[in-house]
Amino acid sequence: MARQAPSQPPYAPCPTSCPPPAASYYGPAHRCRQRGDSRRKGRRRRSGGGGGAMAGEAPLPSVARAPPGGGPGPGAGPGRTEGTEGLFVALGAGLAAASHPLLYVKLLVQVGHEPLPPTVGRNVLGRKVLYLPGFFTYARHIVKVDGKRGLFRGLTPRLISSTLSTITRGSVKKAFPLEDMEHVSNKDDVKTSLRKVVKETSHEMMMQCVSRVVSHPLHVISMRCMVQFVGREVKYSGVFSAIGRIFKEEGILGFFVGLVPHILGDVIFLWCCNLLAHFINTYAVDDNFSQASVIRSYTKFVMGIAMSMLTYPFLLVGDLMAVNNCGLRAGLPPYAPAFTSWIHCWRYLSSQGQLFRGSSLLFRRAPMQAACFPID
Repeated sequence: MARQAPSQPPYAPCPTSCPPPAASYYGPAHRCRQRGDSRRKGRRRRSGGGGGAMAGEAPLPSVARAPPGGGPGPGAGPGRTEGTEGLFVALGAGLAAASHPLLYVKLLVQVGHEPLPPTVGRNVLGRKVLYLPGFFTYARHIVKVDGKRGLFRGLTPRLISSTLSTITRGSVKKAFPLEDMEHVSNKDDVKTSLRKVVKETSHEMMMQCVSRVVSHPLHVISMRCMVQFVGREVKYSGVFSAIGRIFKEEGILGFFVGLVPHILGDVIFLWCCNLLAHFINTYAVDDNFSQASVIRSYTKFVMGIAMSMLTYPFLLVGDLMAVNNCGLRAGLPPYAPAFTSWIHCWRYLSSQGQLFRGSSLLFRRAPMQAACFPID
């Protein structure tokens, strides 16, 4: 007995992108599609037409296209942007607070304060050498003198400086938006990709310079609060009192001492890091290599570490100028002469072989002056 096909409506294809089968039990697919299309057209006419939704269904919401430049779309209100900016500010402040003891010890080493004698150790060749105390030994000495809270001397102005820097960078980025740049790895587009790198670096340099200028006065106050450990002074005890004292004794320029070497270091770091990473990714990394994308993702990170070491003298000179000749013991002889300019400070450190003083806090070799006596 021949089996009869059940009386069911013909197959209507899904309105989504799912393709219907070529042929089904209910007949050829093209005939089903024609019937389904005619039924949908009739429903549209009965429901008022003009829309793509069937009768009894809510129309699909239109998807807004995000604006160029990576900015928030129409659906992203100001609350989300402000929340993201607040998150960055909180993360920056937390990182500054967590790393403050390290920066504190580093600054004391930069100004040349060595309260603990060197100890005898051996280098990789087995020879006896003199090592200055590392970070942990130095930090224990600070705790012994000032307690655990002493490790966070000068933290308040540094947190304000970090917050101002983050907010300023975000404000400059909003005021001068930059369209998203695509990475070009094809060697035929070298000029185009280089032009994009130059544009990105120029924009980043502008943000960094403006944020450095805005946050530098609080950076100076933080540096001076920390180096008071050397002479046990209390000259800079609070943010507002420090602002009034600096303005009274040094004027407006007193808030910007050491700014030039800091900006020069930032500019050299940005340009060298971005350009070197671009040239390495373009000429040294082959696109046919299976791990090319992984290597490119780490190139800029490695270049950043290398350039931070090369530009460290600018950071050192800027920090020393911030505390030099300000009435504190750490900025006066015998720690340092009264420098007339940051170039004078650079030449003095270069003649002493101390341009990288404080760059390492773990294995610190004693200078030749301390190693002139026998240690056997």
